[in-house]
Amino acid sequence: MFIRNAWYIAAWAHEVGDKPLGRRICDEPVVLFRDRAGKIGALIDKCCHRGTPLAIGKVVEQGLECGYHGLIFDATGKCVVIPGQDHIPEKAFVRSYPIVEKDECAWIWMGDPARADPALIIDYPWHNDHKKWPHKHALYHIEGSAMLMIDNLMDLTHLGYVHGSTIGGNPAAHVDAKMETTRNENGLRYVRWMLNSVPPPTYSKAVGFTGRVDRWQDFEFKAPSSIIQWSGALEVGKGAQESETREGGFSLRILHSLTPETETTCHYFWSTANGYRQDDPAATEQLYSEIAAAFLEDQAVVAAQQRRLSELGDADVVDIVSDAARIHMRRVMDRLAAQDRSPAQHAAE
Repeated sequence: MFIRNAWYIAAWAHEVGDKPLGRRICDEPVVLFRDRAGKIGALIDKCCHRGTPLAIGKVVEQGLECGYHGLIFDATGKCVVIPGQDHIPEKAFVRSYPIVEKDECAWIWMGDPARADPALIIDYPWHNDHKKWPHKHALYHIEGSAMLMIDNLMDLTHLGYVHGSTIGGNPAAHVDAKMETTRNENGLRYVRWMLNSVPPPTYSKAVGFTGRVDRWQDFEFKAPSSIIQWSGALEVGKGAQESETREGGFSLRILHSLTPETETTCHYFWSTANGYRQDDPAATEQLYSEIAAAFLEDQAVVAAQQRRLSELGDADVVDIVSDAARIHMRRVMDRLAAQDRSPAQHAAE
C-alpha cells in the first residue's frame, strides 16, 4: 500500500549535486539531478529512446544527458536535444515529478501533479537554526516497510529492551510512563513523562546527570511519513512539566521521515539536533553517534520482524495497551490510502 498523493523526502538537499542520483520511491525508479542553474529536477529513471536508466548519464548545460545515445532532458522531462537530429518529436519526453527543497530536504510528490501543493509539506524549522540546534543527519536503508518503522516510533515501550545501553534506560520506566495523546485526522501527538527516573546512558554522557531526572518524549506524527520528536530531561525539581522551554538539562530534536522504497523496504531519513551544549561540536558528534547506534538497533529488529511477517503473515498478531497510538496511526493511514485510491474523493477535493 502506497499513498502516492503525499510529499516524501526523496533526498537530503545536499545529496543532489552535479551527478544524477537514482532512488526507488513507492516502487518507481526516480532520478534526481540539479541543473547548472541549481534547480533540482526529478524524472522517471528511464530514457524514452531505448529505456536506459538516466541515472547512468550525466548533467550537462541543457539538463540531464542519457548515457546511451546522448538525449538531453530538462527538469520538466522534456527532451531538448537529440544528437544529429533537429526535429524533436512531441512524444520525446519522460515523466517528471513535483519536487521542492525545504528545510534541507528535497520533497517529492509521487501522485497526481495537480494535487501537489507545497503548503502541505511539513515544517521543520530546527534545520534552519544552526546556532541553537546544531545537527547532523543520515539516511538508512531499511529492509522493512515504512509502516513497520512508523509502528516502531509509535510505541516507545521497546526502548528499554532494544536500546538499554544508549537512549533506553529501565524498561519499567517506559512501560509505566504517563502518556498524553492528542489525535487528529492526519496524525497524532503524544507526550510521555517518566518522572523521577534514572537517566539513560546517552543522557548522562551528554550533561553529566548524577541523580534522578524528570524525562519527556514528545512525538508528533504527520501522515503519511514523518515524525517530529523532542526529547530530554531535567533534574527532579527543576520544573520540567511546568516549563515550555525546559532549558538547563538534556534536550534533543529528531526528525524521522520514512519514504517507501518497496512494499517491504524503505528509506529512513533522520536528523538529530543538539539542544544542550550547542557551542561544542564534540557534543553534537557524540549525540549523533549515540543516536546512530540506537537506530541501527531499530534497523536490525524491524528487518527481522519484516522477514518473519513476510513468511508467516500477521493474521494472528495481537494488540496490547501500548499499541493505542500505533492503532490510531494505522487508521489514519488506511483512511488516507482509501482516499488516494478513490477518484470520487479526488473530484470532491
